[in-house]
This record gives sequence, structure tokens and C-alpha cells, in this order.
Amino acid sequence: MVNILQHKNLSINILIRRIILFIWFSIAVLLIRCDGDHTTPSEVFQNPLANPQNGPAAGNPDGKASVPLGAGPEDVSNPDHIIGNGTAQSCTAEAFINAVAQGGKITFNCGPEPVEITLNKPAKVVNDASANIVIDGGGLITLSGGGKTRILYMNTCDQNQHWTTSHCQDQETPRLTVQNITFADGNSKTESEYDGGGAIWIRGGRFKAVNCRFFNNTCDSLGPDVGGAAIRVFSQYNNLPVYIVNCTFGGAPGYGNFGANGGGISSIGVSWTIINSLFSYNRATGNGGNPSQTGTPGGGSGGAIYNDGNTMTLTILGTLIEKNKVNAYGSAIFFVTNDHTGNIRIDQSVIHNNIGGSWYPVFPGISMHSDTKYVITNSIIE
Repeated sequence: MVNILQHKNLSINILIRRIILFIWFSIAVLLIRCDGDHTTPSEVFQNPLANPQNGPAAGNPDGKASVPLGAGPEDVSNPDHIIGNGTAQSCTAEAFINAVAQGGKITFNCGPEPVEITLNKPAKVVNDASANIVIDGGGLITLSGGGKTRILYMNTCDQNQHWTTSHCQDQETPRLTVQNITFADGNSKTESEYDGGGAIWIRGGRFKAVNCRFFNNTCDSLGPDVGGAAIRVFSQYNNLPVYIVNCTFGGAPGYGNFGANGGGISSIGVSWTIINSLFSYNRATGNGGNPSQTGTPGGGSGGAIYNDGNTMTLTILGTLIEKNKVNAYGSAIFFVTNDHTGNIRIDQSVIHNNIGGSWYPVFPGISMHSDTKYVITNSIIE
């Protein structure tokens, strides 16, 4: 009798476990089907810049938002180019610039310690060299502009980089990913034609940044419609969003990025999905707004984020935005769609203690039209 009961109990336990597994699987499938982004937990990938030796960590340590498939890091287990032969001295700016021009997956072999590679000119993507360009610093590499030059440039509409289509502003490739790397001391002030984007300037194709840090990058300090001290983006394929995942812009005193508008990032007509990231101590240094007030040079909006254009979306998940500063509008976020069609979604985020500015019709620190559509959940904005 005891053996029969044990057998029955065992069978019941197995049945219960199978039912639980079936329910769990069914819920997972429903969540995937209901979520157009097909999200997976952010913990599924490693962040080698979580505890850097120099400077604030990459990403918001309290960020727990899920990461859509395709927004995480790319596989670089079989790189096309390896910069360096195991020593810091072998990792040169020239080797990096040449690798970027050839495209493909780029990694570094510069020894076991952190290495800074200082460029004297931007590395430029050649539009027909490779459909995919992945730059992976392995958590040890800092690319520096030395306070004199932009660091990275991709422009599908620049004929010097090979114009591959008549609709250059909406082409699928190149797809550029930067991951597990730091961009520091980029400076685009000497760029006369493609302004803004102190560290990175992008137009067309696709772009994303994962596990990256942006320190002390700058662009033009004045002007009504120039900006993106760290990143400036124009047009993405099919209006798909730029993904910024587990990244830090500034992060501590002395590390912030600064420019006329968009102390962290700036764009025109581009959608962004920003996940588990940190924006702090960035500054919009212009004055007079856009259009600029009489007698002013213009600018000074978007301490962390500057979004302008028409139909676009800004999604902020698991992100901390604090202690950014402006002279004009949007101490945290400046979001203006000229045709009033854009929308904002903020979830599991904190936006507070940003400094300066005005024109906050709905939420502190966020300048937007009063009729801008928004969804705010599980967040603090003050």
C-alpha cells in the first residue's frame, strides 16, 4: 500500500510540474505575441563595463527593463578584424580607422589592461564595404578624440563614403553597432558640413549602442539646431528606432558631455528606444532656444536628450536622467514634433534633479507640446 501511494504521489508531482511548465510556457508565448518588440530579460547578456577601472560604470545599476531581441550586443566570436597583437602599443588609431573603412566585426587584442586609442581624425564607415559593422571594445578600450576630432562617422548620403542608392536617407544598410566600449573627448567643432555629434555622427542605415560610456564629448557650443555632444543621428531605415542599451552619458562630475543642444544625444526626425541607461552631468550650453530669440545665438535645450522633427517616438525604459543642465528648455528632455504626431513612453525610470530651463507644460524637466501623446508608468518625474 505504501508503494502504491508513493507511486501515485510521484505521478501527481510529475503531472503538477508539467502543468506548471505548460502554464509558464503559454504565458511566455502570449507575452511574446503581445509585445511587438519580442522582449527578453536584459540579464541575458554580459556587461563587461559594469565595474570599470576608470570612470562611472556603463548603464543604470537600477535598470531592470527588458531588452528587445535585436537590441542587445552582436556576436563577435568570429571577428573580421582584430586590432593589435597583444600589446597596448600595437593598438593604433590607424589600424582602427582602416578596419572601420573595411567594415565587418572589429575586436581588439591590446593586452589585459584598459587601453586608450587617441584618433587624429574620425574613423569613417564606407557605405558599400560591409552590410554590418560591429565595434566591440571588450570592456577595455577607450576611443578618444583627444579633444580635437570626432571619433566615428557614418553617412549614407555622403558621396565621399560611396552613395549606394538614390534614397540614401532610407536604406537598410550599413548597420553599425558599438558595444562594450568607451568614447571620450570627442570634439566635432571643426566639422563645418556635418555638425554636432562630438563622438558619433550617423545618417541612414541602422545604429545601436550597447554597454557603452560617453565621457567629455563636445560639439558646437552655440546654435539653434545643432547638438548631440555625444551622438547625433539623422534618419534611420524604415523609421526604426536607435537602440541605446546599458549606456552611460556622463555619470559623474567631470565626465559630462556638453554642446549647444542635447548634452547627451540629439536627432531630427529619429525615434529612440533607451533602455537601462544613465544620463547625468550633461549640459546644453546654447542660449536663446530654437528658433533663437532676438539677440541670442540660439540653442540651450535638452540637457540629456534633444528630439526634433516630425513623426517620431521616444521610449525610455529603466533609465535614470538626473543632474543635467540647460540654459533654455528641457533640462532633461526636449521633445518637439512639428506636426504634433510624436509620442513618448516612459516606464521604470527616474527623471529628477535636472537644472535650469523652462516651458514644462506637463512634466518637470520635459519640454514638449501640451498635446503630445505620452504613457508614463512605474516612474518618478520631479
